[in-house]
Amino acid sequence: MGQTLRGILDAAARGDFPPPDGRTTVVAQPSPRDAGVMSFTAHSVVFTDEDPDWVHDTLRGLDCDPLAATMNPLFLAALLTRTGRTTECVDAVLVGTPLPGEPALPLKEIADPGHPRIAYARLRRDDVRAWTTDGGVLVTGRGVAGRLEVSVEVDEEARHSGLGRELVRAARQLAGEPLWAQVAPGNARSVRAFQAAGYRQVGAEALLRAR
Repeated sequence: MGQTLRGILDAAARGDFPPPDGRTTVVAQPSPRDAGVMSFTAHSVVFTDEDPDWVHDTLRGLDCDPLAATMNPLFLAALLTRTGRTTECVDAVLVGTPLPGEPALPLKEIADPGHPRIAYARLRRDDVRAWTTDGGVLVTGRGVAGRLEVSVEVDEEARHSGLGRELVRAARQLAGEPLWAQVAPGNARSVRAFQAAGYRQVGAEALLRAR
C-alpha cells in the first residue's frame, strides 16, 4: 500500500520525518478540497491527483536549487495553472501535542453556526468548533487530510497581553490529539505565540484551494 498524506503527517507529529534525501514524494489528494505542497527538511511532498510524472518533469525543468524547487514560484504557478486552483501564501506549519488539564482561560463555546469565525472556518475545515473569551476567539476544525487544526483571533485592544499564547495553549488542552497550525511566516507575532505555547515547526506548506 502506498504512502498517504495523513500517514506522513501523523509520523511528523511524532517527530518521524521523511528522509532528508532531496527527493519529492507525490501522493494522492486526501480530499477533492485540498491539494498542495508540503516541504520538510530536504524532502517535499506534493499532494495532488495530477500525473506524478508531470510533477517530477516540471521540477527537473526549473533553474533553481533542487531542494527549493517545490516551493519555487514557477513550480507553484505551473501547478496552479494545471489544476485551476488558487492559493494565498506559503505557510509555516507547526504542531502541538495534547496537554492534560483544563484551560486556565474561561472559555465559552459558540453554538451559533452563523458566527463570522465559524462561517469562515467552515470554508476550509470540517467539524468546526469555536470558543470565546474576553478579547479573543479560538477555533478548531479538521483540515488537510483530516488533521485537527487551530486558529485564533485576538481583538486589537487585547493584543500584546499574551492572550494569543494562552489561547493556543488552551487549544492543546482541549484537543486529544496533535494540533496543527498554519501561520504566515511574516506574521512574526503569531509565530512567537505558537512557539511560546509549545508548538514546534515541522515544515512549510502551500495549500491549493479549489475555486
